[in-house]
Amino acid sequence: MNTDNFVPLDYTTLSPETTYHRPTQTLPERVTARSPAIDVMTDFTQVTAISMGPCATINAAEQRMIASGVRLLLVTEQSNKILGIITLTDIHGDRPMKYLQKIGGGKREEIYLQDIMTPADQLDVLEMRQVEKVMVGDIVETMKRVGRQHALVVDSDSKGTQKLRGIFSTKQISMQLGIEIDTAEIARTFAELDEALAASA
Repeated sequence: MNTDNFVPLDYTTLSPETTYHRPTQTLPERVTARSPAIDVMTDFTQVTAISMGPCATINAAEQRMIASGVRLLLVTEQSNKILGIITLTDIHGDRPMKYLQKIGGGKREEIYLQDIMTPADQLDVLEMRQVEKVMVGDIVETMKRVGRQHALVVDSDSKGTQKLRGIFSTKQISMQLGIEIDTAEIARTFAELDEALAASA
């Protein structure tokens, strides 16, 4: 290669406070119960999923959640295989105490994610091909029915192989709808959700 016409660039020094770019997804600030469900889904083809290894402590996981602004982490192997999930509710709930009681004592800071996570084989998921056809209200009703704050969404290929595509969060949906959503006391029907939205308008 003839390099006569190329000019080398000058290097500068990386400053101590430098961070790095991460993919971001811009969701609509406001949606309605009849907006497309994907308007409230965090899409992992556009946003990097936050994960930690199974041997991370729950204290480290909580700090990672705070730093990343999320309330759920994927627990993964080095190969990115999903082993389970851990939520802020899991960490702050009774799971740590129950685990310590089960093993006969110990310190909270010594509890690992693998000790209290929800294993992958116990996770219920939604199919992306269904999600693409439904509305926000349908997702709210679905999450209410199982009493959960998060719902995982997967893509499946022709062989049935799944890949995690995204996640729904009641916190995110609440922000976009402009109303508080509590899965313990959520609107029972689409009509009640509409009434709540109308009342908050």
